Amino acid sequence: MLEITGVVAGYDRSDVLHGVSVAVPDDGVATVLGHNGAGKSTLLRTAVGLLKPRSGRVLLDGEDITRLPAHRRVGRGMAYVPQGQQSFPQLTAMENLRLVADGRGDGRAALGEALDLFPALREIAGRRAGLLSGGQRQQLAIARALITRPRLLLLDEPTEGIQPSVVAEIQRTILELSARGGLSVLLVEQHVGFALKAAERYYVLEAGRVTSSGTGDEDAERAVRRALSV
Repeated sequence: MLEITGVVAGYDRSDVLHGVSVAVPDDGVATVLGHNGAGKSTLLRTAVGLLKPRSGRVLLDGEDITRLPAHRRVGRGMAYVPQGQQSFPQLTAMENLRLVADGRGDGRAALGEALDLFPALREIAGRRAGLLSGGQRQQLAIARALITRPRLLLLDEPTEGIQPSVVAEIQRTILELSARGGLSVLLVEQHVGFALKAAERYYVLEAGRVTSSGTGDEDAERAVRRALSV
């Protein structure tokens, strides 16, 4: 599905990623873990086309999309949910969703499916997004991305800073989506247990380099926690 190979990327004259290679399987989940400042968000921004790499390649279904702009990548089935529970604060939750749904021929059905995944959004549909809790805004952001029916969903710290009950709901939804098939996920996540439960493959970033990787088997959590303890 997605292959990032030997990517060097950064901001201004400073490199943040140093030859990073990550692969996301078809209909599967790959997770990226690491401490703050390791380059995880930079990796997602490079994958979705918001940041151009200085070198290396980004492949989607075997096609080189390294120089393709972000909107063209979205048109090919990418959806990106950045860190920070982003929404249009002056619009209601439902208006946020309809901004995406109204531009699609299957928008009504896609909107209904998103609400089925996050039923709590039905109860707050008429509330302004700016008045919602962080967990509610995060559910809203993921639901909005899913309305586009992506083939590849990129999630940046979807459970960061939100209450445990909503964390459990988001985790359940991501696991359900990955189990259905038809969707690949590149997940940046701090909750090691959940990240490895969801992922077929994990990568640990440290100072912009992959220092550990492997499959999400029963021995993975011990290896990841050991890598992150350094």
